[in-house]
Amino acid sequence: MHILRTLCCFFLLIAALACNSNYTTKKKGYYKIPLPPHQYQRFENPSFPFAFDYPVYAQILKDSTYFDNNPEDKYWINIDFPDYDARLFLSYKSIGGKALFKVKQANGSYKDSFGINQFDLMVNDAFNLTNKNDVAATSINDSLIHTANRVSGIFFKVGGNAATANQFFLSDSSKHFIRGALYFNTTPNADSLLPVQQFLEKDIQHLINSFQWKNSGTTE
Repeated sequence: MHILRTLCCFFLLIAALACNSNYTTKKKGYYKIPLPPHQYQRFENPSFPFAFDYPVYAQILKDSTYFDNNPEDKYWINIDFPDYDARLFLSYKSIGGKALFKVKQANGSYKDSFGINQFDLMVNDAFNLTNKNDVAATSINDSLIHTANRVSGIFFKVGGNAATANQFFLSDSSKHFIRGALYFNTTPNADSLLPVQQFLEKDIQHLINSFQWKNSGTTE
């Protein structure tokens, strides 16, 4: 009986000390993502009207996702980043060339409609596509691009939980126009994606600064 009372007092003492101990909550965090050194290789297909540098940890694939059909232009490509489940869509159009539009019908199906690629309209479309992120974006900043290779355009940086935080377009305003947009195959979360967003943004900036239009292999 004496031993039982002693054990009861011992456990009560431990409980009392536990109640008075300080408790520190664990801070919220995300998994650390290993990021390799920035290294690049050249994309220079003889049949393409442009060339640029892209990361050695990326893959270039032919785009085939336009309404489950062939893309509008044969020069549409994607740059995949398999380690980060991300993709940079690059859609090329020749200024003055034929454009294919998908027009939604009343029954929900889509009908092909053809027109002419006009520079001013394509610039407006680039701004409109970026501004579609207004609902989730906390900010949309655009900056002028003008590189040593005489490539001009606009770079868009979208803040918040937008579907795509980095977008741009490049053009010579007379023959060529290309638009790029980076997407992740996951629900947008600006905090968890920030390290990778910043890492890939440097790759996109390098792509832009190394980008060149070519005089051969155009669609005109």
